[in-house]
Amino acid sequence: MKNLSSWLIVMFMIMYWAFRVVVAFMGSMDMDFFVKPYDVTIEVVLLFVVILCVPFIFKRKLWAGLIYLLAYGWYLGVPTFNGIMSMINGETLPVDTLMQLFTGLIGILIAIFAIFDILFDKSRKANPVDKKTDWFYKNKDFDRQLDERADKNNYRMY
Repeated sequence: MKNLSSWLIVMFMIMYWAFRVVVAFMGSMDMDFFVKPYDVTIEVVLLFVVILCVPFIFKRKLWAGLIYLLAYGWYLGVPTFNGIMSMINGETLPVDTLMQLFTGLIGILIAIFAIFDILFDKSRKANPVDKKTDWFYKNKDFDRQLDERADKNNYRMY
């Protein structure tokens, strides 16, 4: 991860995960918080799935980004979509529903940005180019050329 955008996306993923931990904790304790989980059990499972995916997203693995996007899209997508459609239809929504909608939209956008960042990363190859060492190891000018006069014995000096 060499781009600032990649670092920022991973930091926002971790901050959003910590926010969802607080939401799950407050929901399981039946305490008042401005966001309530849709289902506490699924929220806790989702937290474990996401915390397992974050290091692999940091390592630029496409499958981890897809799992992250599908998990948040499945959990937050339907309520967010329903809230947006209610707003389009002209219904006035209470403040707590608007906060649910806002936080769900943020979670889905972070997942979309993460998958696009992984897809468009140029260094995500089987053999990435490292300019710090490739100038030496992949340059024929620095290879040692042996001729017929070269000593082929390996003498050791102690």
